[in-house]
Amino acid sequence: MLNINYRDGRPVYQQIKDGLRTLIVTGAIQPDGRMPSVRELAQELAINPNTIQRAYRELESEGYIYSVPGKGSFAGEKREVGSERLDELLRRFDETVRELFFLGVTRETLCNRIMEGISQ
Repeated sequence: MLNINYRDGRPVYQQIKDGLRTLIVTGAIQPDGRMPSVRELAQELAINPNTIQRAYRELESEGYIYSVPGKGSFAGEKREVGSERLDELLRRFDETVRELFFLGVTRETLCNRIMEGISQ
């Protein structure tokens, strides 16, 4: 499910958060699908449960997951993702597009790339 790369410059909780977010966004974890418990995931990855808890807490604050007391955590729906996350992604997109233009990538290439991504 998730792999931790200890040579990665990102903190472990960030790798877990990014990995779980990818699973949710790609549909590998369906909306309202149960997330692994903190304890299960900590045992599977052989890391401290507090690290998993931090990743879950941040995913919940971004709207990617929600918690039900006594039941666990579940994947949210895309409409639940906060506007702060959307703003951050659009800012990063704009920065990336500016850099791609600087490197000589054409608008047509970018538009085609976006349309290919939409159809997947």
